Amino acid sequence: MEYRIVDGDGFGIFKISVDKDSQEGIITIQKDLDFEAKTSYTLRIEAANRDADPRFLSLGPFSDTTTVKIIVEDVDEPPVFSSPLYPMEVSEATQVGNIIGTVAAHDPDSSNSPVRYSIDRNTDLERYFNIDANSGVITTAKSLDRETNAVHNITVLAMESQNPSQIGRGYVAITILDINDNAPEFAMDYETTVCENAQPGQVIQKISAVDKDEPSNGHQFYFSLTMDATNNHNFSLKDNKDNTASILTRRNGFRRQEQSVYYLPVFIVDSGSPSLSSTNTLTIRVCDCDADGVAQTCNAEAYVLPAGLSTGALIAILACVLTLLVLILLIVTMRRRKKEPLIFDEERDIRENIVRYDDEGGGEEDTEAFDMAALRNLNVLRDTKTRRDVTPEIQFLSRPTFKSIPDNVIFREFIWERLKEADIDPCAPPYDSLQTYAFEGNGSVAESLSSLDSISSNSDQNYDYLSDWGPRFKRLADMYGTGPESLYS
Repeated sequence: MEYRIVDGDGFGIFKISVDKDSQEGIITIQKDLDFEAKTSYTLRIEAANRDADPRFLSLGPFSDTTTVKIIVEDVDEPPVFSSPLYPMEVSEATQVGNIIGTVAAHDPDSSNSPVRYSIDRNTDLERYFNIDANSGVITTAKSLDRETNAVHNITVLAMESQNPSQIGRGYVAITILDINDNAPEFAMDYETTVCENAQPGQVIQKISAVDKDEPSNGHQFYFSLTMDATNNHNFSLKDNKDNTASILTRRNGFRRQEQSVYYLPVFIVDSGSPSLSSTNTLTIRVCDCDADGVAQTCNAEAYVLPAGLSTGALIAILACVLTLLVLILLIVTMRRRKKEPLIFDEERDIRENIVRYDDEGGGEEDTEAFDMAALRNLNVLRDTKTRRDVTPEIQFLSRPTFKSIPDNVIFREFIWERLKEADIDPCAPPYDSLQTYAFEGNGSVAESLSSLDSISSNSDQNYDYLSDWGPRFKRLADMYGTGPESLYS
């Protein structure tokens, strides 16, 4: 089948094509529809079979026509601006709050809802402009600078008052008009040199200027020396009338020993209205040049060094000074380390170690390990005893002799003396420890039964009474009894 629009008011807006599978005619839209402009269309469409069998042509024609009416439905559309782009111009000298221009938008729907305006701040981050929400008048909110931004492209939003979700967008291009508000200056940082053998009238530098402003007729600069520098006897300036100037020498025989650097103030004026000017300083260095006038060295300090002191000698002197400083630093560091106090390492803390000696005493015959007389009698002078299993580091002073006093005081004084002795003993444990003293007090009725004293004494005491104490003391009675008439002899 073949379909075509043969009549109607939808030419150019609609088209019809055939579906090859179903042979149906499909109507599609070629242009946007506007309910407010036209609400319906009428089409006259023909369908024809162009491949009919020739045998049946006499029965023709093999085509038919029909009328199609298309109804356009209304939808809520966003506001539409009267122009897709609003070009505006404003001078950078305009005052804050001045009007730049106006935008306009309307609701295309039949309801014709009122429109409110705003600026998309993503396109005006610095907030240079404001807009009246009702009238669409755009004004300046801050001072403008063409040299910072010559053109501002902002987007204006138009929203329906009754349906804020419907937003239209308009575009405004604001061009900033230039005024002469920047003075001219050197086009670059010049490095000017003059040879010691320069001749009078020799051009040593050609300078130019730039200006951030852009006058409509282009730039025109005028160069001259300041009033203070006009009568100098070293350099002069020539304006070339092409926005450049030449610096010339007035004399010969420049010497670095006398003056190595000259400062020449240059006065530059532009052609703006009103014109602006500035003073720029040109630095000129005196240099030693070769035969072609190419600068070789410009250091005036080279003349200060003694003639016989070479660069190698200077390096050697600096190396010696550096070595001496390093040695001094090492000596000071070593002395400081020697003065540092001995600090116990936490890992070597003696509180965390248990020392096991497993020493077995020598019995009653061992008279060297302990002073038994000191334990028996406090009325003798006690000399300071040092431990025999370690080497003493500090010799203690002799202890005073105790007097005969009551037993409870004797025990208290004995413990107190032992406590002080343990506090100052460098070989004793440095922290809390258990001190055990086998002290039986003074004035015991039975006195000492130790064999250490009994065997060595020449006492005439009678021990026959031991036989009366029973079988348990038989051995003692046999050793100390005087005769065989003992009870158990």
